[in-house]
Amino acid sequence: MTSPLILILYYSRGGRTAALARQAARGVESAGGIARLRTVPPVTATTTTAAPPVPPDGPPYAELDDLVAADGLLLGSPTRFGNMAAPLKHFLDSTSELWLSGRLVDKPAGVFTATSSAHGGQESTLLSMQLPLLHHGMVVIGVPYTEPALFETRTGGSPYGATHLATPWNTTLSKDENDVAKALGARVTRIAHALAAGR
Repeated sequence: MTSPLILILYYSRGGRTAALARQAARGVESAGGIARLRTVPPVTATTTTAAPPVPPDGPPYAELDDLVAADGLLLGSPTRFGNMAAPLKHFLDSTSELWLSGRLVDKPAGVFTATSSAHGGQESTLLSMQLPLLHHGMVVIGVPYTEPALFETRTGGSPYGATHLATPWNTTLSKDENDVAKALGARVTRIAHALAAGR
């Protein structure tokens, strides 16, 4: 098999979720995969189906074809009241045609998030992002406790996915947060390769 293509799809306002996405991309590449970064546009009360123009910097906006082309997925969002942010949910709500056709079945996927408080809903947000992936028949991937950073971290990191604690005393990703995000990216890539080889 050629190198697996892993879509890293995220929404970020303050840059912390985007930083996790970049570390996950490094993990993808370290495992021999190709990382494709994509984001989603913000939503407002007047949002229509037409996306606003893509900003001049940062990754392009995701399209359904990005999901179809990918061998695996890493999905990221900041926490909003213990749930994923509305822009990411809005995009996922547009994937019904992929669900009807089973286009994402058996593809591995992992999730990541950032919060501004230690108990601000990191794990519930990760679980909320996993729900649509399960409906699509994807293989949900976490971070096993064989990853040493899960035992060492005093900031973010979870068996449910990569996280960042965005506080005034943790303004950039900690080493452990970096390591967990890279481990998640590498694991999704390895499993994408193994699943594709077994088909």
